Amino acid sequence: MADALALVSAQPGVREVEAFAASNRTLLTRLNYTSHIPCNGVEEPKSTEAYGLGLQVAFDTADGIAIGFGSEPSDLSQAGVERALDKARRGAVHDPEFVSLPKPGPERRALRAYHDPALLDIGDAQLVEAGWKVLGGALGAFLAPSWLAGLAGGDAGLRRLGVIVGGDVTILQERMAIASTHLREAQTDESTLMMGFVTAMVEAYDAKGSGWSTGIRLDHFTDEAGVEAAQNAIAAIDGERVPAGDYTVVFGKQPVADILNNLVIPACHAGAFYSGSSPFLGQLGKPVASPRLSVYDSGAVPGLMGSKGITCEGLPTGRTDLIRNGELVGLLTSWYDGQRLLRDPALREKLGVEGAAAAPALVARNGFRYAGGGGRAFDVQPGVAASNVIVEGADPLPLDELIRTVKDGLYIGRIWYTYPINGLRAGDFTCTVVGDSFIIRDGRIAAPMRANVIRINDNVTRLLQSIVGIAKEAKGTLVWAADEVMYTPEMAVSGVHVDEISSVMEGSD
Repeated sequence: MADALALVSAQPGVREVEAFAASNRTLLTRLNYTSHIPCNGVEEPKSTEAYGLGLQVAFDTADGIAIGFGSEPSDLSQAGVERALDKARRGAVHDPEFVSLPKPGPERRALRAYHDPALLDIGDAQLVEAGWKVLGGALGAFLAPSWLAGLAGGDAGLRRLGVIVGGDVTILQERMAIASTHLREAQTDESTLMMGFVTAMVEAYDAKGSGWSTGIRLDHFTDEAGVEAAQNAIAAIDGERVPAGDYTVVFGKQPVADILNNLVIPACHAGAFYSGSSPFLGQLGKPVASPRLSVYDSGAVPGLMGSKGITCEGLPTGRTDLIRNGELVGLLTSWYDGQRLLRDPALREKLGVEGAAAAPALVARNGFRYAGGGGRAFDVQPGVAASNVIVEGADPLPLDELIRTVKDGLYIGRIWYTYPINGLRAGDFTCTVVGDSFIIRDGRIAAPMRANVIRINDNVTRLLQSIVGIAKEAKGTLVWAADEVMYTPEMAVSGVHVDEISSVMEGSD
């Protein structure tokens, strides 16, 4: 990248340059076990790979500064750089909100050489072995005599019950390099992660459950996802419907992560304040949630799955507090979004404070080039994304104690299609409860809830203000097509409104 920077910087009319290269490889093995239909159990491994370079260039023109971006796949040579530069020049436009390409501040890089070499060098046999490990965990749970003996026995029982285990084990390998006019030197970063996702079903009882695992080391990977999915499917047998109404709800780790990913974290992006689309508009330094709740993003914690050494702007990752004891104290931002908002004439109206007070809340630690769950993309410009979102509660409780405080309500363990309605700023949202959920009576889990029988229709700002308790134990949780990782505990919320779904919709997901 240093050579690309030098080549482009020497061209006529070039004012500033940012040269970025990335290589991403995704390895996947699918689980496909059906007890009553011949199957392979674990399918053959698959992989996708892409690499290339992108150039963001500021040009001096007769009409002022113009900004262009060009990329070139599968070619890091001088010829590839020249083609990317030509695209950037031809596509350049005037942007009155452009200040400069990213400039380093006082913070320094904290993470280096933090990836697992074993995950970078993993072969097909090890990938398939990981798939069998997860599937074996699920089948071991299904064959446990504590429940199977009462229904049938052994393998014949599984065939009769129609047991299905599906999902995948996925490994992501990321490499990137960046050089820029304003960076002191070219920088590189290398990261790996490993995920397991499983859905298990008992067709004879219309029961299903899910499980997942996250990590950054091959030698730490276990059968956790398979065991959890099978146990949740077993627990879902003989599920009940619940009527519409307002309930005190214990949201499980996955629903907390889904609500954060789709509603809360987007509302904490600097761009959402610039566009006036955040429900927290004008609230920096003010309460936006229960004082029990704290949420922060921390991209440089060793051992966490979303950690990176540097952002895709070449700046250090680090901790950004978003909500502290219920107050909004910071935003996620890239360099461009942060500079744009700080210079906005309507800054006080949008953020609630003037520039000097706003600057500490707008440190560019989250400029990433993500493209929907597949690593760092060379062919897109930096956007804003979280890394490791960590949720903590004041006076946290063990889960069983949190459930006891609810007395009568619902435990919701998995939701789907969580999205804002009436725009993000309104805070209204909806989602479907699709599994791993239970009815709470007299302070204990009393019965499973049938999947796909209720939807939640509520408001996220009301929900945040109505938190009545947070559990102690957090777990790394991924949301479909998201790049950030949520480290979330369970959370109890009062007055959550749910509506019944017609029985003809049951079984959809």
